[in-house]
Amino acid sequence: MNTAEDTLSAILACYPQKEQQEQILRAYRIADDAMKDKLRENRHPFIEHPLGVARIVAEDIHLGYESVIAVFLHETIRFYPEMLQSLPKGAFSPEIIDIAQSLNKIAAIKPKETRLEAENYKRLIVSYSRDPRVMLIKIADRLDVMRNIELLPKTSQERKVTETMFLYIPIAHQLGLYGIKTELENIFFRHTEPEKYREITNKLKATAAEREELLNAFLIPIKRKLSEAGMKVTYKQRTKAAWSIWKKMQKQDIPFEKVMDLLAVRLIIDTPADSLEKEHELCWKAYSIVTDEYRPDTSRLRDWISKPKSSGYESLHITVQFRGDIFVEVQIRTRRMDDEAENGHASHWAYKGIKEEKGLTPWLQSVRNILESDNRNDYEYVSQFLSEDVFVFTPDGELRRLPKGATVLDFAFNIHTNLGLKCVGATIDGKPASIKDRISTGQVVEIKSGKNQRPSPDWLNFVVSSKARNKIRLKLKEEALKKSAAGRELLERRLKNWKMELTDEDATILCKKLKFKSISDLYAAIEDESVDIMDIKAFISARHEHQDGDDIQPVKNTQTAHAQKEQQDSGHPDDYLVIDGKLSNVSYKMARCCNPIYGDEVFGFVSVKDGIKIHRMSCPNAARLIENYPYRIQKVRWKETSTTTSFQTTVKVITDDSAAYSSVIKTVTDFGASLRSSSMTPRAGRSAGEFDIRMQIFVSSNSVLDKIISAIRKTRGVLSAVRISK
Repeated sequence: MNTAEDTLSAILACYPQKEQQEQILRAYRIADDAMKDKLRENRHPFIEHPLGVARIVAEDIHLGYESVIAVFLHETIRFYPEMLQSLPKGAFSPEIIDIAQSLNKIAAIKPKETRLEAENYKRLIVSYSRDPRVMLIKIADRLDVMRNIELLPKTSQERKVTETMFLYIPIAHQLGLYGIKTELENIFFRHTEPEKYREITNKLKATAAEREELLNAFLIPIKRKLSEAGMKVTYKQRTKAAWSIWKKMQKQDIPFEKVMDLLAVRLIIDTPADSLEKEHELCWKAYSIVTDEYRPDTSRLRDWISKPKSSGYESLHITVQFRGDIFVEVQIRTRRMDDEAENGHASHWAYKGIKEEKGLTPWLQSVRNILESDNRNDYEYVSQFLSEDVFVFTPDGELRRLPKGATVLDFAFNIHTNLGLKCVGATIDGKPASIKDRISTGQVVEIKSGKNQRPSPDWLNFVVSSKARNKIRLKLKEEALKKSAAGRELLERRLKNWKMELTDEDATILCKKLKFKSISDLYAAIEDESVDIMDIKAFISARHEHQDGDDIQPVKNTQTAHAQKEQQDSGHPDDYLVIDGKLSNVSYKMARCCNPIYGDEVFGFVSVKDGIKIHRMSCPNAARLIENYPYRIQKVRWKETSTTTSFQTTVKVITDDSAAYSSVIKTVTDFGASLRSSSMTPRAGRSAGEFDIRMQIFVSSNSVLDKIISAIRKTRGVLSAVRISK
């Protein structure tokens, strides 16, 4: 028989039922056939790896036959995903397929910096392990990899060894897989400190017979006296593992020979059921027998019987001297205490001081229950205990952890504040997404930024992370202060030219009348032109003339109005501002409130600092501007042929088919329009299945825009398409 056949026979021997063996053999043959040409680094068939993992699952962890099948299917569909569809219908249960696919997700994780992100990677692995068997199989997989670590390239060895120490050894310890955990630690030690490993293991081998003789001699009088006292006791001897010895040598800066608990024995006392007082009495009686026989080191006494640990752990620990300079650690506990320490809430990993993580402990305990259960097929699903955090990758493989419900914008701020402030969208697993889109564990998110992007108060309505909220508030406050300072400087300069002054009393009355909370808000309103400086001039003049603070009324510049009237009466073509014309000393901008484009009916509004702003006649602000400031209205017209490259506008599309998104985008680009940004979100308050698509695009004229909108309306799944102001 070859090695593969031996291993397969050993696996089948763990499952005597014929039906179970047949299913295992079916899965094995599928894997063996699919990977028949795939080799390991030593040129051996790759099938040796899943066989090794399956044997650990069967012999060491004692999971059911379903887990063995999942191992073979996992390796098959990991390399050949198309095999999943070609599996015989009904050949394997859905739960086996789910386990295999979860293992594939974990296998796809490529930690970028394990040391720095160990906790996040552990949580990500757990989030993929909704069936507890997944984690147990993954530990078995890692053990087989580490047993054959020398087969891997040097760079892969370093990565695997680091992952094992920071990810898999702690998880194995938490799951109670102490034998596997110890073996992984020793392999890690052998790989990272080969000389120290050889030194310690050789000393352990050289002293093995001596240690066994010493412990037997140590226990002879103890056993006799405990028996004479009528106590039934089970004795467990142990020698510390090489890695544990090395850690203690490093921590205490001592040589091998000075490790005090190199020899240890546990006394487990049988006691009457439900008699806590009797338990304590017998433990202290055993303690007295041990310390009467051997001299104790009282500084190392640990009494967790009188006052159990917060975890519930109960035991007496004492270190005693034997034959002069030999130290033996003795642990004294009852059968109940031992069961609680090993299997209950005071499990071994907890009392050893490994950090307990909220939400993770119940899940880990459920896995321990599987290992301790007499019925290996009775699995408890505990997905409600899984972490609600979201774990997302950057394009270069860096793992980021965010709170549940995190958006693209949260992710951008998590990477860097400046990236968050400039974020205009993202691609999620290669597909476009808006800043509001929610992200999910395992996704790869690439942030898109725009140099003209500015934070909006609306952002606070959908971000969930504290960092994003704090940075947005800080930036909005900073922008408000800048705007306020600019508005104040502008007002003071104009007032100085007019030889006028805005007193504190004037400012207070003005803010009250205009319903501003502070003078800073007033200055900001001056900067963004929601308050006209000419109105403030009129207010100050009225205050000084009448001292009664009449309501602000717009003050017309009669000279400007008269000149405008003359121009309007003349009807000469040159009375118009020609947009894109070769005019000197005249500047104009397209108003952002309505984004006019070539061909729209427009008018000009003379602003305080930005020259003439061009508005559409259908602009939401048009009626107010024309009615309140007729003296500042400028007639404008487009040049017969547009020489401007493009104009920005916004199109809103409503669809009942999310797949229409890509078709709509393609329609825009097919017409030669430039897409600045786009987003698709579910329609709030509408029936399920409807989506709102918004696009900011650049077009050469309104006729081109009309053609684009007409084409979009003909797209399958589109309910409506309209141009909007913003």
